[in-house]
Amino acid sequence: MTLTNKPSKAFWIIAVIALLWNLMGVFQFLSSTLMAEELRKTLTEAQIALLDSMPGWYDIAFGIGVFAGLLGCILLLMRKKMAIVLFALSLLAVFIYMGYWVIGTDATKVYGMEAIVMPLVVIAGCIFLYFYSKGAARNGWLT
Repeated sequence: MTLTNKPSKAFWIIAVIALLWNLMGVFQFLSSTLMAEELRKTLTEAQIALLDSMPGWYDIAFGIGVFAGLLGCILLLMRKKMAIVLFALSLLAVFIYMGYWVIGTDATKVYGMEAIVMPLVVIAGCIFLYFYSKGAARNGWLT
């Protein structure tokens, strides 16, 4: 029996889907920061008030989370172990900013259950990518 370091087809599929998912996160971040005025035109007064109440560090954590996740995906596709560190950083940032969104704001009053569901999906995705990358390293797929 010979051991191979060649990743499975599932690895590549998961890595590409993760990259697309993280690109959507980067787009969301850029939309909320660089195109804020255009975004405001589509929001209610309550939604605008909620966004205006967010502390400055929130956008920093948001940016760290999405860009670390994006770089993690790129490194995962390049089969580099550094992806694990970037997924861990992304997960930490996501816990901080999504935790604040759910617990520290009135987001559920403004957006309803969507304010909880989407953060849980994002957190679950980050947890998955962190542990998946650790498993890929254990399997010898990352160098």
